[in-house]
Amino acid sequence: MRKYLLPENGNFYKANLHAHSTLSDGRLTPRELKDIYKAHGYSVLSLTDHEFMKSHHDLTDPDFLMMTGFEMGFGEDKPWNEFPKCCHVCFVALNEDEENQPCFHRSKYLSDERLREATFDENEPDFEREYTPECINRAMRFGREKGFFVTYNHPVWSLERYPEYSQYEGMHAMEICNYSSVVSGWDEYNPRVYEDFLHQGKRIFVQGTDDNHNRAEPDDPKWDSFGAFTVLKAPRLDYKSIAHALVAGDFYASQGPEIKALWFDEGVLHVECSPAVRIYCITKACRCMAGYGKNGAPATEADFVIEPTDGYVRISVQDEKGLRADSNAFFTDELFA
Repeated sequence: MRKYLLPENGNFYKANLHAHSTLSDGRLTPRELKDIYKAHGYSVLSLTDHEFMKSHHDLTDPDFLMMTGFEMGFGEDKPWNEFPKCCHVCFVALNEDEENQPCFHRSKYLSDERLREATFDENEPDFEREYTPECINRAMRFGREKGFFVTYNHPVWSLERYPEYSQYEGMHAMEICNYSSVVSGWDEYNPRVYEDFLHQGKRIFVQGTDDNHNRAEPDDPKWDSFGAFTVLKAPRLDYKSIAHALVAGDFYASQGPEIKALWFDEGVLHVECSPAVRIYCITKACRCMAGYGKNGAPATEADFVIEPTDGYVRISVQDEKGLRADSNAFFTDELFA
């Protein structure tokens, strides 16, 4: 029986779920960001300004959805010349009506102006932060309990390595590509970090994000919009449907290539994609595979025989520019169930 790993029916919607506006350290206003992303073919945008959550439903229209979110930071108490590590996490509200910022502190982490504008649950105590896995995991867990989609961000820029990030638990997803870090010079395409989480048995998803601040001009190589994104498949463009697609994992991450179809049937994983130099099939086992086009032509589909002992499987599509599209991982105990 065919299992669709991307839904058979529905529409694809291009999304950036990590962005910064003038409400924190971005250069463009929320409306300017909505306008440029809509003009570039996006359908979903979440403004995850640092430490400050504000809904932007006034910018939603029938062809464009604004999702409510914010980014929370934890860091070592060291001067910059001692290379302090940090951890940043995005929270995107799964309920359109959510206005209360979780993990809030009434006197820290925000300017006085933003503290006056913030909304939070008055019955919750102030959330005190420490750069420890226990505190970070508590924030992730609390965010999930309050109905937020939780994503671990840019581990390379954060100077985090396996000893740090391997201790994190409770996220829905991690950023496999953070474009702002890439254009700033960081090697922030992170398939190895994803593999580390998967090998630990953590069944999480991957996102592509811009993390844009737009401090350069659009024609400057350091312009940090439109370089990494998440493509969701949902029956319609409304808050409830897109939130459901996030929780269900009905999406893939991309720097450009498209994954058009993905299903599993009688031990075979089938993928259809935009023209590719190579289609990777990556498993937990020491048994990865690759698909190619015929007679030097680009590949647009491939079939891979999967074994129950493969542990998990995920697809990565590489185009002629070296850009990737990455599926979420699918575990064989569920595929063969």
